Amino acid sequence: MCFRIVKESQQQHGLRHGDFQRYRGYCSRRLRRLRKTLNFKMGNRHKFTGKKVTEEILSDNRYLLLILMDAERAWSYAMQLKQEANTEPRKRFHLLSRLRKAVKHAEELERLCESNRVDAKTKLEAQAYMAYLTGMLRFEHQEWKAAMEAFNKCKTIYEKLANAFTEEQAVLYNQRVEEISPNIRYCAYNIGDQSAMNELMQMRLRSGGTEGLLAEKLEALITQTRAKQAATMSEVEWRGRTVPVKIDKVRIFLLGLADNEAAIAQAENEETKERLFESLLSECRDAIQAVREELKPDQKQREHSLENDSGKVSNIQYLHSYLTYIKLSTAIKRNESMAKSLQKALLQQQRSEEDGKRSPRPQDLIRLYDIILQNLVELTQLPGLEEDKNFQKEVGLKTLVYKAYRCFFIAQSYVLVKKWSEALVLYERVLKYAREVQSGAGAHRNSLKELPDVQDLITQVNAEKYSLQAAAILDANDPHETESPSQVKDGKPLSERFETFCLDPSLVSKQVSLVHFPPGFQPIPCKPLFFDLALNHVAFPPLEDKVEQKAKSGLTGYIKGIFGFKS
Repeated sequence: MCFRIVKESQQQHGLRHGDFQRYRGYCSRRLRRLRKTLNFKMGNRHKFTGKKVTEEILSDNRYLLLILMDAERAWSYAMQLKQEANTEPRKRFHLLSRLRKAVKHAEELERLCESNRVDAKTKLEAQAYMAYLTGMLRFEHQEWKAAMEAFNKCKTIYEKLANAFTEEQAVLYNQRVEEISPNIRYCAYNIGDQSAMNELMQMRLRSGGTEGLLAEKLEALITQTRAKQAATMSEVEWRGRTVPVKIDKVRIFLLGLADNEAAIAQAENEETKERLFESLLSECRDAIQAVREELKPDQKQREHSLENDSGKVSNIQYLHSYLTYIKLSTAIKRNESMAKSLQKALLQQQRSEEDGKRSPRPQDLIRLYDIILQNLVELTQLPGLEEDKNFQKEVGLKTLVYKAYRCFFIAQSYVLVKKWSEALVLYERVLKYAREVQSGAGAHRNSLKELPDVQDLITQVNAEKYSLQAAAILDANDPHETESPSQVKDGKPLSERFETFCLDPSLVSKQVSLVHFPPGFQPIPCKPLFFDLALNHVAFPPLEDKVEQKAKSGLTGYIKGIFGFKS
C-alpha cells in the first residue's frame, strides 16, 4: 500500500518531468491537510508543541501517511538540492542533512509497521523503503559496501513481493528493481568487481543514458576509465599519416569513439539512437575546441611550417581535420538515420492520418538531404585533404548518391501537386545520378557499403515513372476539371444566379448571401450648368444723361451752400 501511494503521488505531482520542487510542495500541502483532518496539529501559531505517532493511535492508517509524507518531503528536497549542487557545491551538505532526515522518518515508519495492526505486505514495503533510503544515503557518502547491502536488501524484498502478487501489481515492484540494479553494479565496481563495468555500460545502452542518482557518477566513471587507458595512447593513424595526440581530452574521446559507435549500432529504438548521436557529437565538439585552443598560440609556427613543407599541414592541424571529419561523418549518419525513419513513416502515412497525427511530407526529407550535402561540401574543404584524390573521389560519389535521393523526394513533392512534367524531369535526373554512381564506383565500393543502395532507388524510380505517366494521362483526359454543382463557388449572391442551378449550403446558414449589401455605386445624370458666353460681346447704351451729377465740394461750394446759391 505504501509503495503504490508513493509511486502514484510521484507520477501525478512532478516527478514524471523530474520536478522535485513541485513534488516537495505537494508533500507539504498533503501533510497540512492530514494534520488538520486528524486534529494532529503541532501546537498553534504562537507555540510549537511536538507530537509523535505511537502504536496506540494507529486505528486510522492515515497516521502512517503522516510519517510517509514526512520522509517523502525530505527525500524530494534532497533530490532538488542534488540538481542545484552541480552549480553550487555548498548545497551538498544540506543534501546529506535532508537524506539523513528522510532515513530517520523511514526508521520511524518501519518501527510503527511492526505493530499487529499492520498487514504483512505493508510491513515488507516499509522495510524495503527504509533499505532504499539508507542505500541512497550511504551511496552519497561513498560507503559502497553498506550501500550495496542496503540496495540488495531492498531488491530482494521487491522481487519477493513481485512474485507474490498478480502481474498487474508486480509491474511497480519490477520497475523499482530495475532502478536499483545500476546502483548495485556501480557499488560492486567501486568495491573491486571489474566485471561490473561492462554490465553498467550495457544498462546505459539499453536505457539510452542513465537518469537520477547514478547518471553523473556513471558518466564520471566512464571518463575516469578512459582517462586511465588514455595514458598509454600517444598517436593516431588516419589515411596513411600518423599524428601524435598530446591533448588528454582528445585521447579520451578517441578511445571512446569505437564504444560509442557500437552503442549506436546496437540501439533498440530511434529515440535512444538519437540521444547517443547527440552525446557523441557533444564530446566531439569539446575535443575540437580543445584542439583549437592549442592552435591559437601556435599560429605563426604553423604558417612557417606550411612554407617549409611545401603545403603540408602541421600535425595539430591534421588532428583538427581528423576530428572535424568525425564530427561531419557522425552528423551525416544521424541525418541519414532520421531520413530512414521518415521514409518508413511516409509508407505508413495513411495510418498516421487515421490516428490524427501530423503525417511526414517529402519536404521534410529534402531538408535533411540538404544538410547532408552541405556536410559533404565541408568535408572536401578540410585542410590537408585537398590533394587526396581518393578521398575527394569518395566524397564525390557520396554526394551523387545523396543528390539522387534529394531529387527523388523533390519529384515526390511535385507529384503531390500534380506537376507531372517537372516530376518526370526530376526522375530522369535521379536516374542520371544513380548511373554515374554505378559507373564511377569501381575501387570505392567498400566506402559506399554504408550508403543507401542506388539500385533499389533505380527500381523505385522506374516504377514511379510508369505510375506518373498513367496519372498524367488520366488527368489530361479529365474534361477540363468539370466541377459538380455542389462545388461551384463563384462568390455571386443568389439574386445574380437565378438562372443557374447550384447547391449552395450557405443558403441555409446564418451567413447567407442573397444580395450585395450595401449596394454598389451607380452613375446618374448630374444637374446642368449654364455659362453666359454673350456677356463679353454686348455693348451697353450710354447712361451719362440719366446719372445725377455729384455736387461740387470744397470751400466755394460750402459758401454757396450757406447763402443759398445753386449751380
